[in-house]
Amino acid sequence: MPAEIDDPPSRPVVRAFGGSAIAVVVAGTVALLTGQLWLFPSLGPAIMSHVEQPGKPESSPRNTVIGHLVALLAGYAMLVVTGLARHRSVLDEGVTPARIVAAAGSLAVTAAVLVLLRAAHPPAGASTLIVSLGLLHTPTQLVIAFGAVLLVTAVDLLFNRATGRQMPLWSAPERR
Repeated sequence: MPAEIDDPPSRPVVRAFGGSAIAVVVAGTVALLTGQLWLFPSLGPAIMSHVEQPGKPESSPRNTVIGHLVALLAGYAMLVVTGLARHRSVLDEGVTPARIVAAAGSLAVTAAVLVLLRAAHPPAGASTLIVSLGLLHTPTQLVIAFGAVLLVTAVDLLFNRATGRQMPLWSAPERR
């Protein structure tokens, strides 16, 4: 029987609180030390997935890494295709037809590729929109964002292992 079924009701709450806080503090500390943006919105759902449901395929390091990599690349590709790569973000310029095409295209490509790769990771949908909406848009920002994904995935893996939760080193068995 999985350990979490026998847990007192407070233990999953404490684990979710602690695991989420630790991952964000680590990424935030790297951001402070480097002066770079190691925190971005889609890390939140990825971290929550890792600490709340570490055994699910969608939460595995494989799906997390592949999901966000595909998302970042698809978002940037759509910025280039639509001519928005050098534009300011949607927050500054507002919604335009090109921005709608970039957002729709990046999400569609991300979803399709992740289905093809059997690498579902819903937080990647947020990452691709963050890029195609121009909130992160330079190659340097994308490399840092991917580094942040790798960092919080490693932190969450270590946290889960330290607290007795099983999170696979790479991939979880697929459900049928």
